[in-house]
Amino acid sequence: MKALPRIIDFKQIGKPVEGYISVAESDKNIPFKLKRAFWTYYTPESIVRGKHAHHKTEMVLIAAAGKIIVNTEMQDGEKATFILDKPTMGLYLPPKTWHTMTYTHNAIQLVLASTLYLEKDYIRSYGKFKKKK
Repeated sequence: MKALPRIIDFKQIGKPVEGYISVAESDKNIPFKLKRAFWTYYTPESIVRGKHAHHKTEMVLIAAAGKIIVNTEMQDGEKATFILDKPTMGLYLPPKTWHTMTYTHNAIQLVLASTLYLEKDYIRSYGKFKKKK
């Protein structure tokens, strides 16, 4: 069975009077061993980021603040749209998922990745992505 993008819910721990914490743990609520984390911020609302897929990398995208709209497409043409607007939810992206993202200006996106950065893991051409079935 092929892996599809899906929402992961992170438990919210705490109380309104003291604040909250949510936890991501490798091989527990994150379905892979974490190798890299990075974040994006202050992205203008007119910019579309992403526009690529990965050969091997799995990722979880989290809107630590603001709102992020993620459009995904699998190689067989299956498409989905996800709205990340709570720090208690993440979006799992399996390998070979084409994705684009738009942000509110105040959005901070945290990305948890299964691999270290390697340029050759990226599929940056949509045409090549569609041909690699």
